[in-house]
Order: sequence, then C-alpha cells, then structure tokens
Amino acid sequence: MLHESEVPLWDHYDVALLDLDGVVYVGPDAVPDAPEHLGRAAAAGMRLAYVTNNAARPPRRVAEHLQALGVPAREEDVVTSAQAAARLLADRCRPGDPVYVIGGEGLFEALTELGLRPVQSPEDAPVAVVSGYHRDLRWGTVTDGAILVASGLPWVASNTDVSVPTPHGPGPGNGVLVEAVARFTGRSPEVAGKPMPPLFEETVRRVGGQRPLVVGDRLDTDIEGAARSELDSLLVLTGVTGLPELVAAAPQQRPTYLSLDLGGLGEGHPRVEADADGTARLGGWHAEVRDGAVRVAGDGDAVDWWRTVAVVAWRHLDATGERAAVDGLRVPGSVSDGAAGDQPGARPRVSEVS
Repeated sequence: MLHESEVPLWDHYDVALLDLDGVVYVGPDAVPDAPEHLGRAAAAGMRLAYVTNNAARPPRRVAEHLQALGVPAREEDVVTSAQAAARLLADRCRPGDPVYVIGGEGLFEALTELGLRPVQSPEDAPVAVVSGYHRDLRWGTVTDGAILVASGLPWVASNTDVSVPTPHGPGPGNGVLVEAVARFTGRSPEVAGKPMPPLFEETVRRVGGQRPLVVGDRLDTDIEGAARSELDSLLVLTGVTGLPELVAAAPQQRPTYLSLDLGGLGEGHPRVEADADGTARLGGWHAEVRDGAVRVAGDGDAVDWWRTVAVVAWRHLDATGERAAVDGLRVPGSVSDGAAGDQPGARPRVSEVS
C-alpha cells in the first residue's frame, strides 16, 4: 500500500533515479513544469540521476536533450542500460576482450569506456554478445550475433522493452529482437535494464547516494524494477499509467508513493486511511468497492483522489483476486473531466459523487 511521508521526499531521499520518457519529457518536449520541479529538487540538495532503458543514445546526447529543455543535467548524471550491460560484461571479461554488438553507438561507447573492444564481425573472435535497440540495425549483424549466441557465448541484453516511442507512434523495441534471437538459439540473455536490478545498481555506483528513490511512469519497468532492487518508488501520472492499469497493479508493481507529476518530490505524502470495512479515506475523499466497482464520494485535491482509489482497489484485488471496475468513474483534473483513462492535467479541488 502507499506509504506516508511527513516531509518532502527530497528531504527523505538523497538521490532521485528518474526515468525519462513520460516523466521528464514526452518525445522531444518537456513534461509541463518538469524542468521547474527538478530545478527546485536540485536546489533542495537532492541529486538527480536520469536513468533510461534506451541503449541507442549515449549519455552525452541524452544530457544535451535535457539541457535544451531547461532540465539541470550533466553527462555524468545520465545512466543508460547500455552502460549497465557493459558493466555486466566487464565483470566477466578481461580488458581488451572483443564483444560482438547487436546494436549501435550507445553500446559501442559504453563498452569502450570500460575497456572492452566492441566488434561486429565473427572474424574478431568475440568472447560475448551484447544486444540493444538501434534504429538502423542490419539484419546481417543480427544473424551473425544470433549464430554466436547459439554457439554458447555469454549474451547480455540491454533491455527487453517490447516497444519504443517514435514520431509515428510506438514501434518494435529491443524486446522483439531478443525474442527472435532467443527463439532461434533456445537461450535467454542476462538482462541489464529495468525491471532488473543492474541498471539501478550501475546508477548508484556512478552517481552515489545512500537513500535512492526511483521515479517513473511505468508499473512494469520503473516500479517493478524498484521493488526487485528493494528501493522505494514514486509513480507519476504524466506517462503511460492510467486508472485501469493502476487499479490492476500486482503487489510488486505498486509504488511507495503516488503523485500527479514531479511536483511530488517537494511534497509530503499523507496516509490513506484504510478502514476494516474495506473503505479508504484521504483529504475529503471516501472510496469503496460496491458490487465490484469503485465508488467515490467527497471533494478535495485530485492527487488525493488517485491515492484513495488506488488503495481501495488494491485491497479489493488482494482480498478477492478480482480487479475492481472503474468504467465511467470520473477522474478529477483531466482535460475532459470524464473517462477513467484520462490523465490529470492540474491540481484543482473538485467535488464528486460516483
């Protein structure tokens, strides 16, 4: 269930491990108010680490994108799944060992940084294979890499994300490539990126911090990754998670805290009062599950509505094994103030009976 924090999160945690797409930016543009929220967090003394499953872009290019958006970021603040994958290989290979790359620039730079030699020819006698997303990947490169994996070489995948954002909508991600190679070889890779722990471990190694907080918008990568790494997490609702996904979250995909956006870093997080009869209360909102559907009454801040609904729905799911219906539930603060899947766009006080 959601936790309480009587102080702003930036006073309780010393480093934020921030996902990027859906948290800091969406495509080429900043999430509204994200640069300002992050600037205030940095001024309060919180370290900011930008953690991405994207292995295609090296940290330098990611930092340049963030800086252009007004986000306080240096190259050394960015950690990618390519760097986590390179670390896994560096720990098992000797300096200068050749590693076959099914991928592009991000993996080449990450391997070189740790003293390994990236190659794309079987004639270079590679001792391991690493794979990651690259838009212009040649099929011949994939074929040669798959044959090397089939021969028994160690194989590390930067991530298993099924999709990647593109200007034309979601496209196939590295997870699709991993599935193809795994099907051909009958083998599975060691995975470096979220939701597995190596990427968070590499981030703390590089950025430091004693009390990390994972911040993300995806339940199956950011939040589950935090749980696997035994780290606390903050879910923000500026990305892909809507109400249907939130109320259906299994225990390992439930965040420690929930906020509309990155402003939650600078706020306390009140306790949702969960009563023995299955109801939940917070900030003027009262929620229950009746006849299998979530019902909400009261008024208050939009973020407290989300927190109350999440807690009452999770308790119902744990007790019955059934997801509570949210169809037709009015989401306060959404643009249309209507559909359950809409995302909140502001922090108004509203009244509702549903």
